[in-house]
Amino acid sequence: MDVKEAVALARRYLQEVFAEEKIVNLGLEEVEYDDAQHLWSITLGFSRPWDNTAQGTIAAAIGAPRQREYKVVKIDDRDKRGVAIKNREPAV
Repeated sequence: MDVKEAVALARRYLQEVFAEEKIVNLGLEEVEYDDAQHLWSITLGFSRPWDNTAQGTIAAAIGAPRQREYKVVKIDDRDKRGVAIKNREPAV
């Protein structure tokens, strides 16, 4: 599969797993392919509704950016399925 298909599968897999949490602002951060293991590692960032650090303030009223979560989604290249989701700390 190519990188676009791997990213689309990772996005769909993450959205399905986190469906009840109603994640927003889902965006691609990084993509890496491991030839030896036939695995795509795709980092996606998103926000959760309760992650707004400015809740109850003027910043929240004007739509201040929300805190972001970063997850590395592993997609198996051979059978095109999601096999793992792991936390990834943002680079500082």
